[in-house]
Amino acid sequence: MPHRSVDRRRVLAAAALGRTLDEPGAVPGDGELLQSVTGEILDVSPHLIVIDTPDGREERLVIAPWATAWRGEAVAPADLPPGAQVIIRALRSGRVVDRIWADITRITGVIQSVGSGSGDHTMELYCGPHRGRRTVVIPYRASGRLRVRHPQFEPGYLFDAIGVRENGVAQARLPATSQPPYRWTAVPEPPPGYSGAQSRISGTATWSDAFDHDEQGAAYPMLERSDTDCQEAGVSCAGLPYLALGSVLNVRNVCAGRTSVLPIVACGCMAGRFCDRCLECGTSPRGRIVELSATAFVELGGDLTKGCFNARVGLG
Repeated sequence: MPHRSVDRRRVLAAAALGRTLDEPGAVPGDGELLQSVTGEILDVSPHLIVIDTPDGREERLVIAPWATAWRGEAVAPADLPPGAQVIIRALRSGRVVDRIWADITRITGVIQSVGSGSGDHTMELYCGPHRGRRTVVIPYRASGRLRVRHPQFEPGYLFDAIGVRENGVAQARLPATSQPPYRWTAVPEPPPGYSGAQSRISGTATWSDAFDHDEQGAAYPMLERSDTDCQEAGVSCAGLPYLALGSVLNVRNVCAGRTSVLPIVACGCMAGRFCDRCLECGTSPRGRIVELSATAFVELGGDLTKGCFNARVGLG
């Protein structure tokens, strides 16, 4: 991810505009704060989970009676295997587990090729200049569900799925959206009514696992190409204004009524190619307006397996 000078830019922008330099993360006042905890499972029982965090700490969290888990499908938290990489949504200052996603990954990109063998499909994707190429396996048992919402398994069409990592291989399990009907180079123009000068813009917020562990940040489609070393930036059907790396966004999940302040740390050029809608609570306007790190998405009340929420975004 191109984090070049992002922290320095935030400091300079705050000084120039006379703003307080707030730490990235959730804004208090929207109910009990949700916290995300990431790491590798060391041990788990019906009532307790022990994980090794990325910074080497051992965390012991109580599993709430209502807590649920997902690892390719819904499972009991106690059935998660040691060694699984987890993202946990926690309550009570991060000590009580509400939801667990294990070995989850998101595969978003442009189809380059598709191969078949033994009923499974193997798909090569181009995921943008900073994320490179990925290989995803579509198991036969998941192909029917994916085909319903991704009818074009052909080069040049966009693909977006939620899956799991198994032995280092990404396996798609759920469609994250309905596949756009156009090829990735034919993104619709924004409606003429959008001038790019609105103080708040509504649309879809999604997540990506391409960010660093525990990172509170966002990728944004409309960045200057020379500023990001990304020749595919600056494309969106949502009528977004141009911003710079280090700009701070005020991101609100209108479904959950939660807000976070997050810096732009990367180019969201692939998100900008999707002119889709989120149906999490009502129907969002067309277009992905921001792509969040998994931890930021979870702390805003998002469900990683659903893949999106209706959002309203402005400058922080």
